[in-house]
Amino acid sequence: MTSGMTRAELIDHLVRTRIAGDVATSRENNLDHYRSLAVRDPHYMFGLTFEGAWTYRDVLDLMAKSAGVVADPGHRSGQDTIDPERTVAALDAMGDRIAGALRRPDPTVIIATGHPTGLMVVHMAIARFVVTQGATLLTPAEGWTYLPGSFGRRRSIRYIDDVALLDDGGALVHTHDSAPMRRMLEEQRPDFVIADHGWAGAAGEAGVETVGFADCNDPALFVGEAEGKIAVTVPLDDNVLPRYYGPLTDYLLRRVAAGL
Repeated sequence: MTSGMTRAELIDHLVRTRIAGDVATSRENNLDHYRSLAVRDPHYMFGLTFEGAWTYRDVLDLMAKSAGVVADPGHRSGQDTIDPERTVAALDAMGDRIAGALRRPDPTVIIATGHPTGLMVVHMAIARFVVTQGATLLTPAEGWTYLPGSFGRRRSIRYIDDVALLDDGGALVHTHDSAPMRRMLEEQRPDFVIADHGWAGAAGEAGVETVGFADCNDPALFVGEAEGKIAVTVPLDDNVLPRYYGPLTDYLLRRVAAGL
């Protein structure tokens, strides 16, 4: 494990690469997704159910608090933000949770991502690390196939370096779907899940201790965290160049190692 960046250096890196700070996700896109969650559009629920009312304003207020988006409801277009301080604080909390899981006897872990062009590299690095610390990575339902909705190609669960993803027969696909994780948990239930999108939501909904990554236009995991179903949600742009996530991943794994 390298010495890596300091906290201040990582914050500067997050802003320069737009993982946080002035992110690429537009204000219009964020607000549209908050409205969609408020009316319980399944595509934006990530497999979670909520006890609270979670109106549009409730969701906006939570995202301002948890991710650092602009709190002013009158700001309806243009630039939106993720607070890098919140990103790093959530990385610290995630690292502590992962360390806690790894301190258990013979821990079992599922790692999954709906972001093959972005966050996959983060998940693969975490997967390699937790194995060196004695965890067993579970790979249930490999090859399970389903049709998401009325249109499109059939998708199946595939593992790369024991990280679960979806493929459509020709390519790895970006997905919000929660059905694959639900199927995996029917076959084998882990002690701990590290994931994003519907993979994380379905695990949290099932009562598995879950930590996840989420963009500022994906409020479901933040609401899940607020209601106690998701242990930690890290706010970040989830689709910058994969190499930009290297310092963030290194920081996270150093935090995990420090807790072991």
